[in-house]
Amino acid sequence: MSLESVRAFFAARQVDLPIIELEVSTATVALAAEAHGVEPGRIAKTLAFRLGDGRAIVLVAAGDARIDNKKFKDALGKGKMLPAEEVMELTGHPVGGVCPFGLAQPLPVYLDASLRAYDEVMPAAGGVHTAVRITPQHMAEITAGSWVDVCQAMV
Repeated sequence: MSLESVRAFFAARQVDLPIIELEVSTATVALAAEAHGVEPGRIAKTLAFRLGDGRAIVLVAAGDARIDNKKFKDALGKGKMLPAEEVMELTGHPVGGVCPFGLAQPLPVYLDASLRAYDEVMPAAGGVHTAVRITPQHMAEITAGSWVDVCQAMV
């Protein structure tokens, strides 16, 4: 079902991105990086948060990036990661397959600056065996995403 919502999202926007479907799980950054033969940073992980004002958002960051609590609070206010059940309810995607495409409810999408280190990243496509290859800029365009800098600089 979730994969179908991503396909419908792409079709509605006339986005021609092939969805990669694998037999092995890509539910974690490490599994996805191994399955696709890329470095972990190229796996674009999508996290869901509830902000202090009650809004739910999704944040896409490089797979090896870590949230910097001070930067997050400065950019977006207080935030708390959502539990798996709420993630599924709000996004329509299972944890491990969450992506900024084909969301069950309209949610603000934020893209962390950590993604800009890569010419191409691989977010999930609504399932724990799926992904797409996309430039960070194209992902921002098709999701109407806003750029933020909320992760720690990786050294």
